[in-house]
Amino acid sequence: MTNLNYLEADAALIVACLPEEIDDEITKEQLPLFYNYALLMRAKGVDTQLEDVHDAWAAWASAARPDHPALVPFEELTPEIQALDQPFLEAIREAAMVREEGVAIWLRQD
Repeated sequence: MTNLNYLEADAALIVACLPEEIDDEITKEQLPLFYNYALLMRAKGVDTQLEDVHDAWAAWASAARPDHPALVPFEELTPEIQALDQPFLEAIREAAMVREEGVAIWLRQD
């Protein structure tokens, strides 16, 4: 078994904090996106905002999916598209609490 580096471990923690239906859909190609989320968690922690999550996604999508229609500034997205980042925001914030305060994932309310 390979040891994870610190960003890989943080990315894995964020994935673990996602709702199961989203966690099950994560592909190997999306792992670099979660490294962006791990960096965001380390930089902003629980102060991360929805726009930050979109920007982290946009940085990944610029290389992975450069023709994606959501590659626009956050404020130009419809509220419905903006809301798609909400589960990732919650997972990043929860992972930040776990990392910083040792809060157990099982304590969250779904």
